[in-house]
Amino acid sequence: MHRIRTICLPAALLLLVLIPACSVPGGVGKPEEPAADEGGQPYVMTTVGAITPDMVFKYGETLENNVHTRWAEQRLGIRIQYLWTVPSSLFDTKLRLELTAKRNVPDVVATRSAIIQELIDSGEFREVGTLFDAYASGTWKKAMNENADVWEAFTRDGRRYAIPILDYEYHSDPVLWIRTDWLRQLGLEPPATLGELEMVMRAFTFGDPDGNGRHDTAALAVALGSGVSTQVGDASWVFGMFGTVPAQWNVGEDGRLIYGSVHPGAKEALAVLREWLRQGLIPGEAELMDGTAAQEAFIQGKVGMIVGPHWMVYWPFGDMTGAEFRAIPLPAGPDGHVARRGSLPRNGAILISNKMEKPEYFFKYQNFLFDSYALREGELKYGLAENYDWSYHEGRPSTDPRRVPGGYVRVANYTLTFDGARIPSRWRAEGQPNTVEVLLSQKDSSWIDQYQGAPTPTQREKGDVLRKLEEETFNQIIYGRLPLEAFDDFVNRWLDLGGRQITEEVNAWRAFWRS
Repeated sequence: MHRIRTICLPAALLLLVLIPACSVPGGVGKPEEPAADEGGQPYVMTTVGAITPDMVFKYGETLENNVHTRWAEQRLGIRIQYLWTVPSSLFDTKLRLELTAKRNVPDVVATRSAIIQELIDSGEFREVGTLFDAYASGTWKKAMNENADVWEAFTRDGRRYAIPILDYEYHSDPVLWIRTDWLRQLGLEPPATLGELEMVMRAFTFGDPDGNGRHDTAALAVALGSGVSTQVGDASWVFGMFGTVPAQWNVGEDGRLIYGSVHPGAKEALAVLREWLRQGLIPGEAELMDGTAAQEAFIQGKVGMIVGPHWMVYWPFGDMTGAEFRAIPLPAGPDGHVARRGSLPRNGAILISNKMEKPEYFFKYQNFLFDSYALREGELKYGLAENYDWSYHEGRPSTDPRRVPGGYVRVANYTLTFDGARIPSRWRAEGQPNTVEVLLSQKDSSWIDQYQGAPTPTQREKGDVLRKLEEETFNQIIYGRLPLEAFDDFVNRWLDLGGRQITEEVNAWRAFWRS
């Protein structure tokens, strides 16, 4: 159980590395790697950057010029030069325009968006598998081998065109976060089944769980504005209670891949969500909510439950005051089914330009991070920069952000790979014990999307149309604007508009990879 006070939990402050896009680089390069360009000059490695909302700078620094870029030049002999930077919301558009105009292609591009496939298709970026095999350190290779499936989305005809950015395993898998003080106020236990869950939901909605004498709470925040399968405010686990996970490809009873949103169990899940909305157990504005709005509803005490990743205990819940909550396993459905949206230990990918003269310099940079930071040893064991993300306190190294003179700064945001370096399996040792236990207790219910290849020809042509059809139909059914039977019409339309052909294509891909 977590009792949130007016400051962040000390454990959370010490474990900020578990927040998305948060880690600390460090390490030592391999002896055979270059120390600097010929003549002792630093090697200039160009890239492009997205300014994310969580980036913080101090001392007048920028993404282009900061303590990390100076460290890379002074310690590694690599001058990181940004050709341009834009807000993250504009990054994909800017990159497309630059490539279309045939302007300077950066040596290295790191991104977490679907534009990766477009970049591979552009022909501007080289095959990287042979480079990885030649230059990656043993630590990095071992980490990558923990789950070789991370390569599949970036592989064409057996050749690897983007290097997966590794993340912690189960990093985006959902757990059910619940207000334990509300449970105690109402004399209830954490729910383990759908029936128990609905009893708690009604109590959270109608039983005045916050004790303010007003009917101003709902039970569960769901971000239907982002679809039924999303990272924060997720609803895909409701479908999991009926034997499917939507918006991804799952293995059917016949061994073939089936799209989860057209599985018969999806109709039963929609009926449940529809009834919850009708009863007021989920907020009426759910169709307008994204993940940020959903988590704010939980933080502000408007709802008592939300489903999202394990790292929410550190952020954004660290800003909550006067509340107690914990992670619990996802409830089982009527027939005992539990299934959650699984996640590969991958957080985007790195592409290397055909024109980069010395790609080994990128590997020198990333090897340094894996060989030290990822292992929590070496010269950057405590952080990227003293008095930025760590400091000395009373003569001892401290990673407590409150001890950093002038304020803590997540220098890890400035790294080329967002997270510095992560070894997927290390989260078990570094995660919050309760959430680690909860996630592992249902690890067999983690359903990873079984199609990890590049978009198929029909997906490229019809994917946007099919996604829009799915999102609109599901929300219309949940809100009672369409009858539940409209699901059957949706399935037929989905198949006729390209879904049938896509199903054949993804199964052909699977047969190829399994052969």
